[in-house]
Amino acid sequence: MLTVQNVYDMINARAPFEIQDTYDNAGLLLGDPAAEVRGIHVAMDVNQRVIDEAEAAGANLIVTHHPIMFSAIKQVVATQYESRLMMRMIRGGISLIAAHTNLDQAPGGINDVLARCIGLTDISGEAYIRIGTLPRPMTTQELADHISQALNTVVRPMGLRENITRVALTSGGGSDSWKDALALGAHAFLSGEIKHHHALEAADSGMVCLEAGHHATEEPGIFALADALQNELNAVQCNVHVSKSQAGAYALPGRP
Repeated sequence: MLTVQNVYDMINARAPFEIQDTYDNAGLLLGDPAAEVRGIHVAMDVNQRVIDEAEAAGANLIVTHHPIMFSAIKQVVATQYESRLMMRMIRGGISLIAAHTNLDQAPGGINDVLARCIGLTDISGEAYIRIGTLPRPMTTQELADHISQALNTVVRPMGLRENITRVALTSGGGSDSWKDALALGAHAFLSGEIKHHHALEAADSGMVCLEAGHHATEEPGIFALADALQNELNAVQCNVHVSKSQAGAYALPGRP
């Protein structure tokens, strides 16, 4: 029998939960570790649409990147957003595991997958940052177009530079890491979100920043995690699904 604890252990082997940042809330957030797993649904975040998908697929374990209860919750009442999600999952017998900053940092995790996805080679780095070499020198606009195509998103370039060959990156809200990227010798820095004052200072230092969207920079790693889980679980015939609703994560419930 495959249990919630078994799946937790599989994720922990790839991205140890002990390496998560102190502010984080990754791990088993809801459910019984001994409960049998009938199916797994993987998503960036848990929301009503993701729970709909999990139930339709017959999955009783949701694995997300971003955790709930990121801040302390002292009440679980139906008038509060996260409480409604938790109450629904408890009623439906659905467990929840989040792999967040541990998966960001782990070898083969979110940032390594992102670096490979945009075609970098000679990838190195530690913690949240990765740096590598482009397949050919590019201008700022060529690099923005290249990343847009690779991630199927809109990239906002900030700064101008010719002959960019070394690119550093941090997925999600990694704007603060631009100085680390500069220290590593990066000509350009990619993240999901770039703060305005960081972009100005980076440009003054001669480095280009590129903002590709929080979701777009993390999604490839979510698919990679789902694939890895499915490969491990083929022997027990447990299906792993990836959410299709994340692009509409901010849509009103029940609306297309």
